[in-house]
Amino acid sequence: MPDRTHDFGHYGARGERGSEAAARVLDALAGYIASPVTSSRGLSARLRYLTRSAAGHDAMRAAGITVTPRTRKAWLAGTQRPNRANLARIEAAYRTLRRHNVARHLLRRLNAGGGTRVEIHPLDQSSVPLPRQRVLEYRRLNIRTWDAIIDAWTRTDPQALDDAWTDQIVSLGSQWGKYEYVTSVGFAA
Repeated sequence: MPDRTHDFGHYGARGERGSEAAARVLDALAGYIASPVTSSRGLSARLRYLTRSAAGHDAMRAAGITVTPRTRKAWLAGTQRPNRANLARIEAAYRTLRRHNVARHLLRRLNAGGGTRVEIHPLDQSSVPLPRQRVLEYRRLNIRTWDAIIDAWTRTDPQALDDAWTDQIVSLGSQWGKYEYVTSVGFAA
């Protein structure tokens, strides 16, 4: 798995884009299957989720899974195992369908009551020499409309998600640029 943090400059501050941190929180709220796709249990659960609706079959086709119905039945029965490439495609199809299925519910909950309060934790500067550290406070922000963020997250569009996230954090005022990269973002739905 790739390192989710970035090094900033020569001094070693660490963080990630705020939109990436927000996407990870949304993924946690989506309630994905905990067992990995490589386990028999995780594979079986994902295949059942994908094969019980037309939208699931569409997601599998969109992910590039082009096996015959007979092979799909063998996967479900556990008598045949998908290769590594198909396991990755099954995971991608599952995550796409799950995001699509929970998006409306998440949007309703995040927009309810005037929006959702978000905690933004600034870059980790613990390895930056003291004279080079900037003062970055922990910030709170109330996001009132999550529509663009949820839409970009559902479509798995990182650029649109980053743009939607930036549109929200500009309400922090003139310091918003200090919070494009963060240690973490927290909110609940």
